Amino acid sequence: MLIELRKKSQITIPKEIVDELNLEEKDQLEISVKNGAIMIEPVEVYSKSYIQKLEETVMRINENPSKYNVGPFESVEDAMNYLDESDVNKNENDK
Repeated sequence: MLIELRKKSQITIPKEIVDELNLEEKDQLEISVKNGAIMIEPVEVYSKSYIQKLEETVMRINENPSKYNVGPFESVEDAMNYLDESDVNKNENDK
């Protein structure tokens, strides 16, 4: 599939590719060069606080994997919600 570089170095991603990757307006894409080829890939951008919470969650699972024997989860958010609920239940049981 050929595309053309336009004024101001703009390109249009063909509709077939947009549809195949389920891209939508305002989605963010990262562009880079690898071995002389232009690479464009969809990315998700999260806040620093979200990333920190995710790192803490992964560390808890790594420290005590036998405690977390559920899943697979539909999303990272579902996994984090489960862990938050587990912590609430644990704190209530500690009282």
